[in-house]
Amino acid sequence: MGTKYKEFHRQSIDNPEAFWGEQAKLIHWNKPFTKVLDYSNPPFTKWFVGGETNLCYNAVDRHLSERGNQKALIYVSTEKEEEKIYTFDELHAEVNRFAGVLKSLGVEKGDRVLIYMPMIPEAIFAMLATVRIGAIHSVVFGGFASHSLATRIDDAQPKIMVTADAGMRGGKAVPYKHLVDDAIRLSGHPPKHVLIVNRGLDKEMSITAGRDLDYAQLRAKHMNASVPVVWLESNDPSYILYTSGTTGKPKGVQRDTGGYAVSLTASMKHIYCGNPGEAYFSTSDIGWVVGHSYIVYGPLLQGMATVVYEGLPIRPDAGIWWKIVQDHKVSVMFSAPTAIRVLKKQDPAYLKKYDLSSLRHLFLAGEPLDETTAQWIEEELGVPIYDHFWQTETGWAVLTAAPGVEKTPTKFGSPSFPAYGYNLKLLHEATGEEVPANEKGVVAVVPPLPPGCLSTVWGQDDRFVQTYFTSFKGKLIYSTFDWGIRDEDGYYFILGRTDDVINVAGHRLGTREIEEAISSHASIAEVAVVGVADQLKGQMPMAFAVVKDASKIATAETRKALEKEVMGVVDKELGAIARPARVHFINQLPKTRSGKVLRRSIQAIAEGRDPGDLTTLDDPVGLEMVKKAVEEARRA
Repeated sequence: MGTKYKEFHRQSIDNPEAFWGEQAKLIHWNKPFTKVLDYSNPPFTKWFVGGETNLCYNAVDRHLSERGNQKALIYVSTEKEEEKIYTFDELHAEVNRFAGVLKSLGVEKGDRVLIYMPMIPEAIFAMLATVRIGAIHSVVFGGFASHSLATRIDDAQPKIMVTADAGMRGGKAVPYKHLVDDAIRLSGHPPKHVLIVNRGLDKEMSITAGRDLDYAQLRAKHMNASVPVVWLESNDPSYILYTSGTTGKPKGVQRDTGGYAVSLTASMKHIYCGNPGEAYFSTSDIGWVVGHSYIVYGPLLQGMATVVYEGLPIRPDAGIWWKIVQDHKVSVMFSAPTAIRVLKKQDPAYLKKYDLSSLRHLFLAGEPLDETTAQWIEEELGVPIYDHFWQTETGWAVLTAAPGVEKTPTKFGSPSFPAYGYNLKLLHEATGEEVPANEKGVVAVVPPLPPGCLSTVWGQDDRFVQTYFTSFKGKLIYSTFDWGIRDEDGYYFILGRTDDVINVAGHRLGTREIEEAISSHASIAEVAVVGVADQLKGQMPMAFAVVKDASKIATAETRKALEKEVMGVVDKELGAIARPARVHFINQLPKTRSGKVLRRSIQAIAEGRDPGDLTTLDDPVGLEMVKKAVEEARRA
């Protein structure tokens, strides 16, 4: 860690009030805060108490006088072969129209709006319009199935749902509306209205009279809408974003307003080095936290144009992202290691085909970045590659270099150092004591958590404390549930999860959720799902299931047919994103004498590693069956 950055980080830990009070000047406050930090009720943290602000105002309105005619939103769809650019003035008009529609449907401060949308401009208008009027958005990734959607509807209890007739992937329409209808049928708290952006992709779309409304028709009635900003106290919630938990029920990460605006604007300056008037390209999706923080809010708060891309990284060819960088003079890009590994398999000529001179940095996050991938893309692009580590819960980076403060050397495979604001420790999982250099520990943060991190779990304060602050006996410390190691130079390396959440191409999936889906199949008695290392995606779920009736798996054909059925159940319940790479059928799961499934040992065998300490194993037969299933699959 460089001297300048070390001092910057030290100030943020030793005197957070002075440090964050200074960063708070980066945004507009309608009413100044009276206190920077209130930590009187640990571990709950309140930032910028009494201050009033608004995310939409800071992202859009405050730029109008200086850059109203500059690019704000660049929509590129290789699926529909469309490109559309909105200036800040035009974005402001569209957000006001959307806000006018929401207001006309009775949406008020504190109401929830659930957004289930593809990567189209209306999705961003919906998010900004929601926070403009003081309501709370909950964006659900468009790849989730109706059962997953229903659990989120029941938890957030939205007044309105916003969706589209369909998304597109690989040139084919992916209908959404029937999933919404199914989810509402399954839900105990259905929304009053469903607002539909009809793209003309699903001719079969069914409409429920009175409930389902056409956005284009309502927009036409609000063309000249001028909807006033609702000023929120800094700690009022801005959104809920669901993340997989170690139980089957997803957690609604609740984000505040002022702390989030300050942390993101500060990150644009200190970490991403993006300047007003430039273009920022994040290849994520708005259904994930990166999409919230660095497609929608971060770039716009900084007065940058943001690229909203609907399409794949290799369609029409593997040069599409670099063409976007060239055409829109992108200065900062943010992607995931999986995407870069996909591009690494393509013809490298695509990287040389376009003028990438505007690009200053590429940031990669979402899963551990391996050294060979990092080295390859840095050499090909000729720009610095920054690996960084963060979570849905934190909203922005936990470990990162901060080139805006000091350009420190990077190490391939390392997300560098703790970000300013994070009092980060590597702790022994049993004793809670700090571990020395080159020894594995749990990545943990001594609270108070910095601005931008989750304020609680929506509607479940107890779950917030229980989940995140009880890992270390007698100590109130936030656990990331990730293993890490620090080398003698102070660089950190992330080694994977300590809990039952796996990372598939940057998407966090709870193995318990997948287990619950598989268990709902009539033929399955019990199942264990583990995350297994995958060269391309980082990890993939793998299931080991015990059937109720052995005759169901008597032949290779019946096994294959049942595996297909089980995968179909996962697709239906959770979406294809959660589908296991394989479902292995065995007669018993390896368990401890107290009946606990030895998931770590199963995972080790599936990855070809030593299963570790087996002194608590009840019966070795289960473990032998796992070994046999894995070996047979490798031979097949």
